[in-house]
Amino acid sequence: MTELLTNLGDAPDQVMVERAIAEFRNARPVMIKGAYGSVLVIGIEDIGLRQAAYLDALAQGAARLVLPAARLRTLGLDSRKAGYFPLISIDIARIALLAVNPEAKADTPVEAAGEADENALELARLSLVLPAVLVLPLNEQTVIADDVVTIESDLLHKYRKTAMTKARLISRAPVPLDKAGKSEFVVFRGGEGMRDQVAIIVGEPDLSQPVYVRLHSACLTGDLFGSLKCDCGDQLRATVQWMAENEGGILLYLDQEGRGNGIANKIRAYRLQAEGYDTYAADEVLGFDLDQRHFEFAAEMLKQLGVSKVRILTNNPVKIEALQKSGLDVVSDERVLGRLTDENKSYLATKRDKAGHLLDYDSFATCAPRKD
Repeated sequence: MTELLTNLGDAPDQVMVERAIAEFRNARPVMIKGAYGSVLVIGIEDIGLRQAAYLDALAQGAARLVLPAARLRTLGLDSRKAGYFPLISIDIARIALLAVNPEAKADTPVEAAGEADENALELARLSLVLPAVLVLPLNEQTVIADDVVTIESDLLHKYRKTAMTKARLISRAPVPLDKAGKSEFVVFRGGEGMRDQVAIIVGEPDLSQPVYVRLHSACLTGDLFGSLKCDCGDQLRATVQWMAENEGGILLYLDQEGRGNGIANKIRAYRLQAEGYDTYAADEVLGFDLDQRHFEFAAEMLKQLGVSKVRILTNNPVKIEALQKSGLDVVSDERVLGRLTDENKSYLATKRDKAGHLLDYDSFATCAPRKD
């Protein structure tokens, strides 16, 4: 099979990781091999009683529940690294309590995560599922079905460093937009999860000069449905209109819903926000750190479009730094402010205070990009 993939022009290592991601995302176990031996890993999201009984018999009392540091902190543990709870038996109720219950506290000591555990969490993150994983150590006598996908541990980390930084231009066509009649959509494949990413070229920007650019992470609730919980929809539409009325520009619409956590986890976080958690505290309960997004592939998209100098339209200093580190010349950074509403003011204040977003509340009367 490796020879076939190579002859077809595909990188076999990348293919194996993507197969593992697909299996894990669909609640099927994956075997990861490393210097530590072999482990069977499966996310906790969709484990039922029948699966738990089978895994319990397979584990023979050696299973463990692996959780990231963010979740361990919400369990009342002073943890800077991932850890695991040994499981004498795979008790679904106890697992759910430790993994997702916002009021839970640790009921037993946590053990420091090893390399196998970190690999399992990395696969969960790449799969956009909850970062809470059952890990079952295997011995040479353990019989595993032939259809279980097996992957070498080092491929997971290579995948994030290589495949996720790449983007390949797939298609492009003119698409006139409301308040931006002359626009072109350019579709790339790559980045987070090797999904499709879109560059919208508004007007006719002069690519030999610094180009106005916005990196806009997809927000289904705000961009499409006009959610009042955020300012994403305002930022999206205002930026496109502003570019059309000025020198043109490029808006990158990136498939990074929920700060890179995926739509399912974003809605889980919204439920917690409805119970009083702020946007980052809700993510931490689910096991996520401040922001899971990466922007190297966005810089690659711009380079393939012929952009080398940018005037970035953003409130997020992380995006500015990411483009600079990727070799683009960031000539200026300018703000994009949406409406301040009763529903989003706490969210925006939290972004400013916890993540350092560059928000100026005196200027919330306008949605248009502006300079400091």
